[in-house]
Amino acid sequence: MIHDRITNRVVERKALTNPRDPAQSLMDAMDRLGLDYRDIDLVVHATTLGTNMFLGQAGIEPPEAILITNRGFTDVIEIGRQNRPQLYNLFFEKPRPLIPRRYRIGISGRIDAYGREIEPVDHDEVRRLIRKYCGRIKLYIVSLLHSYMNPSHEETVKSIIRSVCPEAIVVLSSEVDPRPKEYERTVTAIINGLLTPILSKYLEKIRRSLSGRGYMGGILVMRSSGGISSIEYVLRKPASFIESGPAAGAVATAYLASQLGIRYALGFDMGGTTAKASSIIDGRPLVTSEYEVGGEIHMGRIVKGSGYPLRIPHIDLAEVSSGGGTIAWIDEGGMLRLGPMSAGADPGPVCYGRGGTEPTITDAHLVLGRLPMILGSGEVRLDREAAIDALRKLGDELGLDAVETASRIIELANQHMARAIRLVTVERGLDPNDFTLFAFGGAGPLHAAELMDIGFRETVIPDHPGVFSALGLLYTDYKYDYLHAVARHLDELSQADIDSVFEDMLSEAYRQLERDGLDRGGVRISRYLDMRYWGQAYEISVPYTGSLEDMAEAFNQIHMARYGYMMGDERIYVESARLELYKITEKPRVVVGPAKQYTPRPHGVRELYIDGDWIEASIYEWARIKPGAEIDGPAIIFMETSTALIPEGFHASVDGLRNIHLRRMD
Repeated sequence: MIHDRITNRVVERKALTNPRDPAQSLMDAMDRLGLDYRDIDLVVHATTLGTNMFLGQAGIEPPEAILITNRGFTDVIEIGRQNRPQLYNLFFEKPRPLIPRRYRIGISGRIDAYGREIEPVDHDEVRRLIRKYCGRIKLYIVSLLHSYMNPSHEETVKSIIRSVCPEAIVVLSSEVDPRPKEYERTVTAIINGLLTPILSKYLEKIRRSLSGRGYMGGILVMRSSGGISSIEYVLRKPASFIESGPAAGAVATAYLASQLGIRYALGFDMGGTTAKASSIIDGRPLVTSEYEVGGEIHMGRIVKGSGYPLRIPHIDLAEVSSGGGTIAWIDEGGMLRLGPMSAGADPGPVCYGRGGTEPTITDAHLVLGRLPMILGSGEVRLDREAAIDALRKLGDELGLDAVETASRIIELANQHMARAIRLVTVERGLDPNDFTLFAFGGAGPLHAAELMDIGFRETVIPDHPGVFSALGLLYTDYKYDYLHAVARHLDELSQADIDSVFEDMLSEAYRQLERDGLDRGGVRISRYLDMRYWGQAYEISVPYTGSLEDMAEAFNQIHMARYGYMMGDERIYVESARLELYKITEKPRVVVGPAKQYTPRPHGVRELYIDGDWIEASIYEWARIKPGAEIDGPAIIFMETSTALIPEGFHASVDGLRNIHLRRMD
């Protein structure tokens, strides 16, 4: 998607993903815009490259790496925590350690929990170990005990590695995640290290491809927490990029909800592989500070202990295997199942005619009459007969015909997606009745009406729904995150202690702004303390009021709201201080057009299968629909990158921003 700042025009294009070369997919899409690259000022990019590495995508192989830790602690990442994702499975195996034991090295030297040196680092020992691997392995991850209180030993090891291997990539846990809990800190540092060469190579290929086409502007990268940063900043913490694609969709939802004056918004993004849900309140997506990558997902939940913990802020998302390419299959008990396998873009659904043989959600929609026969600006011509044949074979095992099988697949997909939506509403203590559903992605508008049964009164289908996440890249701001360990009880801290910590982080944030060529104008700063009762395992992030005297009460109130109780007599422990700096960017101008009410004329009719019957529905082309249009179901709207379904009993209206508002008819 491209935005012309002069004319305020937005142009969208889509290209099939090449799983083995995602950078080429990006360039293919940009080439289709037909622009002179010398006229482009800025490129903002998001991807799921990091997630795909942990899913074992072909062509994305993690590099060999050395983990350097304290002697006696080389098995920390293998021991991990005692979380058992399958409590009664006697044969359960923990996730494979990210670094094999032969590449985990323990060295002398020790810092205690207060940051005091107990034993110095043996420089000669480290040099001997590094010479053994130098030239063969280029990536070194250093995670030493209590480096969050005193990083001097990690910095010493880094200096020695660089003196022996000048070309080595060295990642320090004290720079990536300066907080207690050596297992989580070490794994977070490892994930950052493994992603560094992969992301660096990927972004460098994009940079070379753009430069070769005459592009001379900058490149910014979307981060999982919902902000953009320079390539240089992201490469310092590449794990912050791991869920950047889905984050862009949540940012777009937040921005559009603000423009429409909607306080509670639920972003529902259904793409080719998964469907994702995120809650937005007062124009800001909910954010969490820790999650797992590479683990199992059950009913929309990440199964704790099945993956690798990553302590990087990211937008709170629930995800299920219900994308357009998700494969339908029959289990050993004869039950219909969906996913997690996906046909992806290559070979894709059966109806794509690119070699796919297993029926998908897209095939089911086509058989039910809900899709046009041509997708992707004419690139993909759909084969309905092939989809019918694949669904007939699957239905034979269920005693159903192809149409009934397709209908069951859609019903099951809706059930999966409803669970994801409830995870980010009901299970967060939020009422879906308060929310407006924002449905986007290539397939989201097809399911929006049926998902309203959860309790939504209204659905908004944005203009450009198939590339709405890309639009989020134009709506987001620069964001810089900083964290500093405190590791002291609240009653032991002085106001000067905390103010000094925040001043240091703010100074570093301003220096990063200067390195990125940005001024301090239009800056918004948020400060937080991560706090818990003494003895608890997890923290609550509490907005810093500027007064330590108020923080205990603020923490107790948030704890009460979240867990239903407080322990006012218990000591409060401050684990860390966090600072977020936002540099506000220029957004596309929101132009509200005239929305004179009218009833558009359909350009055709077709048979749709809904609720067990074939019914006649009106067909509309989105390009011909003007603001103010009023459409009663049953109807279907074919868009450039998506399709919107309006069942019988629903009414759609188009506002001055060309958003479709879908409601039940009274």
